[in-house]
Amino acid sequence: MKTAIIVMSDPKNGSEEALGRVFNALALAAECKQKGDEVAVVFNGTGTRWPAELTKLSHPANGLYNAVRDVVQGASCGCADVFGAKESVESCGVLLRKDHALAGTSGLLSLRRYVNEGWNTVVF
Repeated sequence: MKTAIIVMSDPKNGSEEALGRVFNALALAAECKQKGDEVAVVFNGTGTRWPAELTKLSHPANGLYNAVRDVVQGASCGCADVFGAKESVESCGVLLRKDHALAGTSGLLSLRRYVNEGWNTVVF
C-alpha cells in the first residue's frame, strides 16, 4: 500500500485542532512505516510552517516527527514562499519541491503525482 500524507494545517493559528491534525498525520505515517507500507509526508499551503515547529525539541510532536523524518518527501516551494516559511523549511533540512511549474510561483509540489501513481492520499 502507498499512502501520501499531506499536511496543510497552520501551526500559527495556535489551535489544538492544528496540533491534533499534525499529530494524527505523523501517527498515520508511523503506523504505515511500522506495517511496511510505502509512505510519504509532504507539507503544503500553510502546512509548510510545520517543519520549523516540529524540529523544536520542546514541541510535543518532536519525537514522533523524528520517527518519521525519513519519509518526509518535502514541502511546496511556492507555498513556503507565500506563507513565509521558505528559509525555515530549508534550515530544517526539508526539501523544497517545485515539480509542478505554475506561472506566478516559484513552483509547487505536485500533488497530482501521488494520485497519478495510485497513492492513497490523506489530507490533514
